[in-house]
Amino acid sequence: MTATGLPALVQGGMGVAVSGWRLARAVSRTGGLGVVSGTALEVVAARTLADGDPGGHLRRAAAAFPVPEVAERVVRRWYVEGGRDPDQPYPAVPMFSARTNRALLELVVLASFAEVWLAKEGHSGPVGINLLHKVQIPTAPTLFGAMLAGVDVVVMGAGIPSDIPPLLDDLARGGRVTHRIDLEGGDGFDVELDPPAWWGLQQALDRPAFLAVVSSQTLATFLARSPTSRPDGFVVEGPTAGGHNAPPRGRLALDARGEPVYGPRDEPDLDRIAALGLPFWLAGGYGRPGGLAAARELGAVGIQAGTVFALCEESGLAPHLRTELIDAARAGTLEVRTDPLASPSGYPFKVARLDGTVADPTVYDARRRVCDLGYLRTPFRRDDGSIGLRCPSEPVEAYVRKGGDAADTVGRMCLCNGLTATVGIGQVRPGGREPALVTIGDGVEEVVRWLAPEGGGWTAAEAVRLLLGVSG
Repeated sequence: MTATGLPALVQGGMGVAVSGWRLARAVSRTGGLGVVSGTALEVVAARTLADGDPGGHLRRAAAAFPVPEVAERVVRRWYVEGGRDPDQPYPAVPMFSARTNRALLELVVLASFAEVWLAKEGHSGPVGINLLHKVQIPTAPTLFGAMLAGVDVVVMGAGIPSDIPPLLDDLARGGRVTHRIDLEGGDGFDVELDPPAWWGLQQALDRPAFLAVVSSQTLATFLARSPTSRPDGFVVEGPTAGGHNAPPRGRLALDARGEPVYGPRDEPDLDRIAALGLPFWLAGGYGRPGGLAAARELGAVGIQAGTVFALCEESGLAPHLRTELIDAARAGTLEVRTDPLASPSGYPFKVARLDGTVADPTVYDARRRVCDLGYLRTPFRRDDGSIGLRCPSEPVEAYVRKGGDAADTVGRMCLCNGLTATVGIGQVRPGGREPALVTIGDGVEEVVRWLAPEGGGWTAAEAVRLLLGVSG
């Protein structure tokens, strides 16, 4: 533990359900801060229920939800006794829009509650939830459900999360909450969450700590300068981390592999960050033996690690993908590329090149574009004043029809469908199942060499012991 009361080791919040409740619980039980991914939890919950809720875990958590009738409605709507026919598509979860969909919000709140409740079950260690600021519309209900379950920490990156500290304050007070959503090109619009009016639920909640993920002292300084936007700490993330990376500062340059070139300007000034008076954890390259000591020498209170946990036994990665990654890393044949185009968010995105996944050019070219999850769509205002949403990974014709530039669609990958397939709940299409899209950090070969040089895998507890320098 650090002077902040939080562990020195933070487990990264990864993908869609890669860092699920099983992984977060295992990490928190062994001395780290276990973190669940808050992205697309409602889709994960709906598909888990449609698959018969193996083990009954989600329904067990739902039984603890403080508004039983909400839990009953959600379970009744999505649960399939014995599981759906695996050759049939999953039932469609409505996509978010500027209009409030109460049934969808109930699914979001319950799914988030259940994920955190299960992660906290059976131990007293702290648990966090990770969200992407780019995915704004479901943020308030996701945080509300997590806070109902007693989440201890919120971690957020992929944007400028200056709105999150006041949102957490509002949610902790109870009552009706509005959250401002950014619009492309300027203004925004409000989405509403009204637990007292909708569910008769009005209670004060414990406010979790908020850690903002930053890659530069500039953003850290901006967030810290106002009491309104000031976080409780930072995760300072370098470009070797998996998932989304911050783009290089200045004009984008690509190397011979087509990857963004990072230079001295992209190195965060840790002395300036430390001078802000807030604790920070270092991420991207510190999830290794001796990484914690190195981070502390630089003024950090601890480290965040992802790759080592993404590949452990409790990870949500589909087992065959985890095995392929480890075997390829052990053989020295794994290629991990920072792709400047893959993510429709506009941020560079780290992709593992595995046959049969979207990173395989043959698979990418054969996949028919479809947008039926829509988390990375950007809100925009139509000519008539109404609000639409578009994504450069959706069908090109649809994107252009909504006012988008066809050039922006080149090379884009559907992260929403690819990442859900990565954890074994990909949608079934007429032409087959959605292909997976695997993101992982640099340094996979080193992780395998440390933890499984002779073959096999490792547990979250073994990873925690390695990173904390604990023997046994």
